[in-house]
Amino acid sequence: MNTALTWIHFSVLILALLIPRSDGDDLPRQWCIADEQTPDDVLQAALDWACGPGGADCKMILPNKPCYLPNTIKDHASFAFNSYWQKYKNQGGSCYFSAAAMVSDLNPSHGACQYESHT
Repeated sequence: MNTALTWIHFSVLILALLIPRSDGDDLPRQWCIADEQTPDDVLQAALDWACGPGGADCKMILPNKPCYLPNTIKDHASFAFNSYWQKYKNQGGSCYFSAAAMVSDLNPSHGACQYESHT
């Protein structure tokens, strides 16, 4: 009986070591972007909040930075919304912004402007 129990423990240990573990790279990536149907004044208010009290990192949408162009409220809001969401989504942060944003499976990065994506 004791050897059978030892054999079972040993087998479970071997199986645990052989089962591949995920580092998150195989999980789908998602981004939080501005909803194209949202009026610019609503996007601007949400952008101001995200880059201010919301704590998003908005340095990359400043003039002469990689994500400044295209210089539109929608594009800047998308970058700010995503920065906020990637930073806070695992702590309860949402991609809502008063219905001005939505989650996308399509990477909005372009050229040197790279949007973060954490699983």
